[in-house]
Amino acid sequence: MDRIASFTINHLDLMPGLYVSRRDAKGDCVTTTFDLRITAPNREPVVDTPALHTIEHLAATYLRNSEKKDDVIYFGPMGCRTGCYLILAGDYESKDVVGLVRDTFSFIADYEGEIPGAAAKDCGNYLDMNLGMANYLANRYLENTLYHIDEKHLVYPE
Repeated sequence: MDRIASFTINHLDLMPGLYVSRRDAKGDCVTTTFDLRITAPNREPVVDTPALHTIEHLAATYLRNSEKKDDVIYFGPMGCRTGCYLILAGDYESKDVVGLVRDTFSFIADYEGEIPGAAAKDCGNYLDMNLGMANYLANRYLENTLYHIDEKHLVYPE
């Protein structure tokens, strides 16, 4: 089998950032997948499941109500729990969505109250949430990465 592209990135050199993970085209439609890397793989603790689940609910809600809502295909966690994927319809570069991702994580960092979709009728694991840790991690991602983002945090290391 062919090795998939995401397994060719050297995760020992990968830092928190906002990267184009892949582009896919079907006919005239292009989708861009972004790697929103919240922690440094294999060097920092992974995001705990309740916090990542909360980030997913809040980010998906924010993004599907944002100015880009018609382009949002998917937002969800990475299996390795070091970040999330954002998939948008369109051909984008990382720098094109920095503002959107900053706004999304600002929303998460400042969020208080009931988590959208955190009810038994709405979610298959609604009790597995941690808003305080989601707030903390979103703020950390903003302060350490998104507010000071540069080229080395926008393009995968070679």
